[in-house]
Amino acid sequence: MDKLKILLPKGRIYENVVSLFSGAGIKISLPDRAYRPTVNQDDLEAKVMKPQNIGKLLELGAHDVGFTGRDWVEETGVEVEEILDLGFDKVRLIAAVPNEIDDSFIYSKRVIVATEYDKIAQRWLDKQKINALVVHTNGATEVFPPDDADMIIDNTSTGRTLKENGLRIVDTIMTSSTRMFASKEAMKDPAKKQKIMELKMLFEAVLDARDKVMLEMNVTKENFEQLVKGIPAMRSPTVSPLYGNDGYAIKVAVSKGEVPVLLPQLKKLGATDILEYDLRKVLA
Repeated sequence: MDKLKILLPKGRIYENVVSLFSGAGIKISLPDRAYRPTVNQDDLEAKVMKPQNIGKLLELGAHDVGFTGRDWVEETGVEVEEILDLGFDKVRLIAAVPNEIDDSFIYSKRVIVATEYDKIAQRWLDKQKINALVVHTNGATEVFPPDDADMIIDNTSTGRTLKENGLRIVDTIMTSSTRMFASKEAMKDPAKKQKIMELKMLFEAVLDARDKVMLEMNVTKENFEQLVKGIPAMRSPTVSPLYGNDGYAIKVAVSKGEVPVLLPQLKKLGATDILEYDLRKVLA
C-alpha cells in the first residue's frame, strides 16, 4: 500500500488533533515554520494546511485523510466522506447584529453582512429572504459592526467575544466541530480504507478513555454482594480473590463525572484501599 497521506489543520485545532494521534501511539513532530511533520509510522505521511483548504484537497484526491471543521466542509461544498466526529472545538455558526438593531431593521433595507463563510451566509440570507450584500472577511469579523457592517455571520464557542463587541445572536445557522474526513478515492482503495478504519478505531478508543477512569478496590466477603450491586460498569466489574481468601479485589471502569458521587458510596458499601487512575485507550 502507498503511504496514507494525512492533512492536519493549521492553527488552534492542530494541537488537539496531534494529541489524539499521540494518544493512539502515533508521534507527530513539526519543526518551527515547517508544513511537513515527521511521523513515527512508515505508512503515514502528513502535511499541515489551513482548515479551509482541507476539504477541497481531499476531494481532489491528492490526500487521503484530513481533519477540519464541519463548517468548512459545508462552506466549500466538497464531496468527502465523514469518518468520525472528534468532538473538538465545538462552535455554533451564528448570525449576529449590534444590540441597538432590532429584527425589523434586518428586513427593511439592504444590510451589509460581514463573514468568512460566504456561501453558507448567502444560503441562509436567501432562506430568510434578507436583502444583503456579503462582504468577505479574513478574521476578526466581530469588529466590523456597526461602522462597516450591519450583521455578521461567524462561529462562536461561548459568545463572549460577541457580547464584548456589543452584538446579539439572531439565529444559529449550524453547529460544527473538528472531524475526520476521507477522500472518496481513498475509501475505494481496500488497503487505504482498512488503514483509515483502523485509525478510526484507535481514535475512538482514545476518546472513550478520556472520559473514563479505572477504579480498583478491595472488599470483604461479607460486603461483596452489596458492593457489586452498587457500582456501575461498562459491562461487568472484574473480580479476583484476594490472597488468603479474605475477600475480593474489584476493578471497574467508570465515567469521570460519576467519581465524586461514587467514591463516598463505595466507602459506605464497604470498599477499602480504593485506587483511581486514568485510562489510555478503551476498546469495547
